[in-house]
Amino acid sequence: MRVRADVLFRAHAGFVAAFVARLGVPQGEVDDVVQEVFLTVHRRGGFEEGGAKPTTWLAEIALRVVSTHKRTERRRRVVPDEAALDRAIETASSPQEMAEHRDALARVQRALDDLDVDRRAVFVLYEMMGESCEDIARGLGIPVGTVHSRLFAARRAFQKAHERLERGGPVAARRITGQAAGGEL
Repeated sequence: MRVRADVLFRAHAGFVAAFVARLGVPQGEVDDVVQEVFLTVHRRGGFEEGGAKPTTWLAEIALRVVSTHKRTERRRRVVPDEAALDRAIETASSPQEMAEHRDALARVQRALDDLDVDRRAVFVLYEMMGESCEDIARGLGIPVGTVHSRLFAARRAFQKAHERLERGGPVAARRITGQAAGGEL
């Protein structure tokens, strides 16, 4: 059975938006990228049920759209979404806890930014979006073994980047933000 693009949009636009944001698309550009994903879905005639889950199939399309988007955009410094950080830390009880929580979230985002897009996609789909390795493999059109190896490598690279940022503390994390987007640490 074929699922039309408009039906997929209503059911999964939030998933796609969260996924592309975690792949590093700036907040102000997420809507444009999501629109391009669903235009691609429309051009393909919708989703054919049977192989992959709709979410992992959409993730594969989103990964390609994000890659194209990043190639065509000028390289520029990433500006963190301060409002999102504020919403995430509003449960902290003291200013010190709020600052510590903000720094921790920023370190996680910077460690994610350090991953290459293929590993980052698998890492985000598995660790943050809760997809299974089998579903990721079907959705991205790659062998399950490749998913496992990318996930293993992504976990290791994420952990190293996070530990490096954690050792440097808030001052080092801010210093890294000012560098060109390209993973230079």
